[in-house]
Amino acid sequence: MNIDWTHFTPWASLLGGLLIGLAASGFVLVNGRIAGISGILGGLINTRAGDKSWRIAFIGGLIAAPLAYQLFAALPPSQIDTGWPLLAIAGILTGIGTRYGSGCTSGHGVCGLSRLSPRSLVATMTFMGAGFVTVFVIRHLLGA
Repeated sequence: MNIDWTHFTPWASLLGGLLIGLAASGFVLVNGRIAGISGILGGLINTRAGDKSWRIAFIGGLIAAPLAYQLFAALPPSQIDTGWPLLAIAGILTGIGTRYGSGCTSGHGVCGLSRLSPRSLVATMTFMGAGFVTVFVIRHLLGA
């Protein structure tokens, strides 16, 4: 494994991680809810009375944050090395996985692990392991 030192950003990464941790902690302390994106977004489909506005505000914040960032600096370039059909399949499989796993990386990996949840530990180990296997198969066995 080689580190691309020209694009290695440990301080920005540390600051980003701290901000995510503070936001997730504040969200659970103030609202008593876990900042799991799949649960928040999924809750927009089957909402209870009075449960929709905060979900819309949360998702709106996820969209507004990079737009606000652009006022101060250029967004980092993104590169997707696959076509739309494969992206659609990956998105569907991710959605199915979050339903079976009762949460996503933000819910289990960030919030659940910080609460020392055994269920979140198993879920995080499962989706990280599945990710490792997927990358290995695609890059080394299929040669893509």
